[in-house]
Amino acid sequence: MNTTMPVGVDDFAKLRKGYYYVDKTPFLCEFLREHAEVTLFTRPRRFGKTLTLSMLRYFLDCAHAEEHRALFDGLQVAEDAGMMALQGSRPVLYLTMKGWKGLTWDIMQVRGRQRLGDVFRAYAFLLDDPLTAYDRRKFQDILAGEGDFAALVDALAFLLRLLEEHYGKKPVLLLDEYDVPVQSAWEHRYYDEAIDFFREFYSVALKTNPSLDFAVLTGVLRIAKENIFSSLNNLKVDSILQMRYPEAFGFTTADVERMAEALGRTDKLPEIRYWYDGYRFDGNEIYNPWSVINYFDQGCRAEAYWVNTSGNAILAELMTSADRDHFEMLDTLMRGGTVTSFLNEGVIYSDIGENQDALYTMLATTGYLTVASVDRSMGDPEYTLRLPNREMMTLFNNEVVERYQKGFSKSALVALMRALLKGDVMHVQSGFETYLMKLASFYDTGKGSEAFYHGFVLGMTAILIPRYDVRSNREAGCGRYDLAAIPLEPHGAGFLLEFKTADTEEELETKAQEALAQIGTRAYLAEFEARGIRDVHPYGIAFCGKRVRVAYGREET
Repeated sequence: MNTTMPVGVDDFAKLRKGYYYVDKTPFLCEFLREHAEVTLFTRPRRFGKTLTLSMLRYFLDCAHAEEHRALFDGLQVAEDAGMMALQGSRPVLYLTMKGWKGLTWDIMQVRGRQRLGDVFRAYAFLLDDPLTAYDRRKFQDILAGEGDFAALVDALAFLLRLLEEHYGKKPVLLLDEYDVPVQSAWEHRYYDEAIDFFREFYSVALKTNPSLDFAVLTGVLRIAKENIFSSLNNLKVDSILQMRYPEAFGFTTADVERMAEALGRTDKLPEIRYWYDGYRFDGNEIYNPWSVINYFDQGCRAEAYWVNTSGNAILAELMTSADRDHFEMLDTLMRGGTVTSFLNEGVIYSDIGENQDALYTMLATTGYLTVASVDRSMGDPEYTLRLPNREMMTLFNNEVVERYQKGFSKSALVALMRALLKGDVMHVQSGFETYLMKLASFYDTGKGSEAFYHGFVLGMTAILIPRYDVRSNREAGCGRYDLAAIPLEPHGAGFLLEFKTADTEEELETKAQEALAQIGTRAYLAEFEARGIRDVHPYGIAFCGKRVRVAYGREET
């Protein structure tokens, strides 16, 4: 068995000729016996969707069928004579949408022409067939990247018809990462134009197409409310919430255990579980395959590998519109807690910043959160969500911190937290003022809202997680304190912050002293005492616009 890890290898033939392979061919046996006319698989990015489609392509394609048959030697599908009779039995049209993105709609159109030209070039042998003058000219125009982009809405249906005429068999359509153009359009604000085009592009190829045998699509989201698939009554969706083929994408526990045994590293299984396990897709335990492969490839060094391969635009959007409630949610998740939501897989991107359930749906379907449990007692299922593993905790931490850096180095933010943890009042005061001057608008600070300042500081303190229990608006003593950072190590230092706002700069000192006094009179440090934390730094902090005053009272509890 070849034990070279297939980092970044998503072509089935290449992988089979020189890399370790986790056998996913049982999926072929199950799927090809019962597939729908159109099947959409939605999974997070880097969970093996492209490789699975590539496997399906090499298995079915009648071009080079004998050569491809050898790729399946020694795999489970080769033991099924009835299934092997289907090998090499159909023409296949494969198209990946990964490159269909751009900063503007004009750039997207250029990329689309290029990608379709590449696809048609692979089937240029069709020009040797007795085509009509119209079909020949249309094929050549697409091949050359010419003509009106809007006229390309029927390009896939056109190519499928030519393939059927050439082979005398209906072709199979495999469409990888179908939603990439839509996400790019959402990120770069040409959403409506993209939706209008791709609704027709997909519908013409998939809806009651007489030249289509069946189609398989992959993506991250089921984009339903945009009506991309509204006219399809032959679509079956296999998702993380409703899954028919749980072992087709990602690694199961058995997959990872066999891999560790083959590499002689079963001693690393606890660390792998801690970092990369934790996903629950419709009740099935799944590991992140990209990260596991990279972990072994890098000599079993535990890092957040998936973070470096996926766009984090969704979290960036969350942080852009974040209020205190959002930070409370992030704080809870990063401390290993859970949130509940009614998930809706028909979410649209424009709902992300406005609809909390839509936000959680996006975070779950894209792999940032996973389902811990489901409660169906109220009719519609209510999902309890959590961060799946250490890798995702690292990502959340980095994203929160990045939102508040904005030109500041991470070391500057760490220095500010260290100042809070050792009572360096001047550094604390100047640090908060510097961040407000740089990051906050007059519109934000001019409202004089304590909630704004509370959320602002809470976002900064997220850098302390998971080494600290960062708590906000919690009951302690005789009231509710604003913000506390409680060390998980009993001998560590912590701090507690109480906030006030002042109407004028002249009132800042008085308000800061009032906030500090409130910590003592209401016994807010009781929670530190209960945990045996003796090194506590209490601060009363007053804000007026972008000015800050800090009152400090060292406590040995």
